[in-house]
Amino acid sequence: MSDQHSGHQHFETLAIHAGQAADAQTGAVVTPIYQVSTYKQDGVGGLRGGYEYSRSANPTRTALEQNLAALEGGSRGLAFASGLAAEDCLLRTVLAPGDHVVIPDDAYGGTFRLFAKVVERWGVTWSVADTSDVQAVRDAVRPETRLIWVETPSNPLLGITDIAALAGVARQAGVRLVVDNTFASPYLQQPLALGADVVVHSTTKYMGGHSDVVGGALITSDAALGEELAYHQNAMGAVAGPMDAWLVMRGVKTLAVRMDRHSANAGRIAEMLAAHPKVAQVYYPGLPEHPGHEVAAKQMKAFGGMVSFRVAGGEEAAVAVCDRAKLFTLGESLGGVESLIEHPGRMTHASVAGSALEVPADLVRLSVGIEAVDDLLADLSQALG
Repeated sequence: MSDQHSGHQHFETLAIHAGQAADAQTGAVVTPIYQVSTYKQDGVGGLRGGYEYSRSANPTRTALEQNLAALEGGSRGLAFASGLAAEDCLLRTVLAPGDHVVIPDDAYGGTFRLFAKVVERWGVTWSVADTSDVQAVRDAVRPETRLIWVETPSNPLLGITDIAALAGVARQAGVRLVVDNTFASPYLQQPLALGADVVVHSTTKYMGGHSDVVGGALITSDAALGEELAYHQNAMGAVAGPMDAWLVMRGVKTLAVRMDRHSANAGRIAEMLAAHPKVAQVYYPGLPEHPGHEVAAKQMKAFGGMVSFRVAGGEEAAVAVCDRAKLFTLGESLGGVESLIEHPGRMTHASVAGSALEVPADLVRLSVGIEAVDDLLADLSQALG
């Protein structure tokens, strides 16, 4: 597997130091929380340090945005109030009525809802493709297509898309490739280096890592697009507040060590589930039998902390497993240090019911935390019965 890092410093160093210079006034080694809305100007229009109003820019948010850009190997990072706020800003920046987007047949329910219930209302069309099939994506591109949207690994079926291959499809068609990198994090995968134009994150998840903040991010290497996104970020206003930006920065500092543990624990759990008589199928790219295993091994440093599986007894049996789990907390979201379990069909992906993105009714999704793996294995064993 590849050993990815950005610039001259390794990822683990950048995570702690990029954008994080000691505070000039006090020497504080941690970026302060600038809980401030407005700034004193030195004369009319004379901005001290470039700050005038915290929707436009805030020093704590600036530090996070510089950090995010460094970690993804981009030139511009932008922090938002949520992952969906980031997606909304991107779509309204690059799309116009009459444009078309190719979206994956396995995607976060909120992303699908944004396309199907919000963006569609102002004249943007979309169609679904299996993004693990390069030819299927190529066939889905139309003259009016402006974006190819990818999640890899995908939510909740852990599908793998060859980012470099789709970057080639996008370049040939003259469209942009957007990669939601939430499940992998920039520690495990760097889509910009593989040819993507924009990376999307819900920083709520692995970047924050502690289930205590909601946030989103966009990162790009295209300077002109970065300026356009920044203009719309300010014009639309769904920015990350200083406390939220600070919490994400705090989480990012330990991202590398957490992802190593998440991945190791998830690998052990996937192997146990694959051998369990009450489990019909396991979705984890680290398993050699996963159809995307070779591509994942090529473009990811490790295979991540998300595992999904189908329960042999059907939907009610799957719900019962969720209910019986004790150490795995029944809850939505993912990427925190604690392990979570959920039933996507009734919880995170209820919005895709009846669509091409509908998930199996017997599916259970795990966000594997960093607890002792033997304790997690014991809890799943008793939950499966």
